[in-house]
Amino acid sequence: MQATSTYSPRVWGWFGLSPLLVFLITYLVTSIVSGDFYRMPITVAFAVASAFAIAITRGIKLEDRIRQFSRGAADHNILLMIWIFILAGAFATGAKSMGAIDATVNVILSLLPSSFLLPGLFIASCFISLSIGTSVGTVVALVPIALGIGESIGLPAAYITAVITGGAFFGDNLSFISDTTIAATRTQGCSMQDKFKVNILIVLPAALIALGIYLYQGLELPSAADHQAGDFLLMLPYLLVIICAIAGMNVLLVLLIGILSCGIVGISTGVLPVWDWVGSLGTGITGMGELIIVTLLAGGMLELIRFNGGINYLLRHLSRGISGKRGAELTIAALVSIANLCTANNTIAILTTGKVSREITEKYGLDPRKTASILDTFSCFIQGLIPYGAQLLLASKLAGVSPIDIIPNLYYPFIMGLCALLSILLRYPRRYSR
Repeated sequence: MQATSTYSPRVWGWFGLSPLLVFLITYLVTSIVSGDFYRMPITVAFAVASAFAIAITRGIKLEDRIRQFSRGAADHNILLMIWIFILAGAFATGAKSMGAIDATVNVILSLLPSSFLLPGLFIASCFISLSIGTSVGTVVALVPIALGIGESIGLPAAYITAVITGGAFFGDNLSFISDTTIAATRTQGCSMQDKFKVNILIVLPAALIALGIYLYQGLELPSAADHQAGDFLLMLPYLLVIICAIAGMNVLLVLLIGILSCGIVGISTGVLPVWDWVGSLGTGITGMGELIIVTLLAGGMLELIRFNGGINYLLRHLSRGISGKRGAELTIAALVSIANLCTANNTIAILTTGKVSREITEKYGLDPRKTASILDTFSCFIQGLIPYGAQLLLASKLAGVSPIDIIPNLYYPFIMGLCALLSILLRYPRRYSR
């Protein structure tokens, strides 16, 4: 077996980042100009950018360029996300077919007044993501329920999906079992407890502000339409998923339990014949086809950006010319943010910039706990705002809307990013930051 190439023999520097720019122009600019974010399929935009990334790679044969692209698409993180998408599609469709969503929505509507539905969903998303340490798992568990509630009170699918997706990043950023927390603390050499104490002071105000917005907007919501009494037995698949996730089970095992429970409850109660259940699983899996293609193309394209030296160019040039502690912290924030734009994975972005960030921390006498918080918070902030990130892609697929439609309604990630920036700008007096 041939050894894996590390970098292209002919490194492009800043031009190595150009495939990302091609994607943004192809997808975002085209959509904005046309006034329709459904006009340009995201799969086509990634295909164009991927072809461009292969074309600009120099120093190796075309066959080797394609092989390098394929290595990125076959990265274990990419393949894990694809397995999650497959099982999430099967679970979501299976649960809907046997009436789990309708039953859960009816129970929630019977317990909570309309004015408390938005803050209640946001709190639930924050709590579950904090418990399970993954925003993707939270999106899978709560978005279908939130969509049913939103439909009953007349809220757009993009808005109600954003409530769940935004809250999901609260736990992704803070949880002790989150990949981003583990990566940030290990690269900076501090404990999770110490990082949590610093991090909570940054993100808790953001969560409270977002909660206040939802409380205010909830006052104007109409009463829910007439609904039937919910069947607690049909709620069992969702309850099992949430309980197993909070217990810390692997997300793949959680989804498998959810799928099997849908079949058992549906078949035993007679609401879902066995072949209808099997058919719903197939429909859910095939419905994730576009999302899987996008994930593979993104993984390959981003690998070529790294291979062509684009990410190293960022690390090298952004770390130059730092002035004082404030400038050092802002540089770390910029490094992890841009790396996240180029990798579409907040954990990988932290690992990519962790070593350089630690060197900056030691050189300028920064607090490692604060550096770990900056890495985690800014990576989650960016991850919540890119239309090609796993969370928004999955949420948009479940909701049947464009990821661009969700982004303007993501209050919490926007406020979290602002609070994180203020924590840097207001931390040091001007005379001290020089």
